[in-house]
Amino acid sequence: MNARIALFLMALALCLSYATSQAQSIIGKWQLVKQTSCLDENLDSNEETGIEEVVDDMKSMSGATPQVLQFKEKNVAEESTRIVSKSKSYNSKSLLYKFSGDALHFLDKKSRTILESFTVEKFEADSLIISNASRACETKIFVRIK
Repeated sequence: MNARIALFLMALALCLSYATSQAQSIIGKWQLVKQTSCLDENLDSNEETGIEEVVDDMKSMSGATPQVLQFKEKNVAEESTRIVSKSKSYNSKSLLYKFSGDALHFLDKKSRTILESFTVEKFEADSLIISNASRACETKIFVRIK
């Protein structure tokens, strides 16, 4: 009987260690590769006003600096440029985050109030797709970098 219990406990320990090793972590560096805005959806591609050309020109002028968002231990995040929030309410490029698997919240370091909330559309080992919780037409696509 003791051998069966020991075998069961060993099998249980193996299953638990396998499950925890398969859990994905958001910690690491993520580069923004594509983002959409509500403006993209509102523009009619059949219009002949030249708005589409202006938007394309504006997008091309955004610069070649990679936009990187790094998630660190202790729920601290750091952004190379303003990726998460365009708000000027915080001066630092460092902020706090809370990740639950289906939602991602960015918090102000001092007040711990939510600056921006995102719904996680897709989260895999090498890709992350989030959409703004208040404006679902705004999405951001990230890939994990080393």
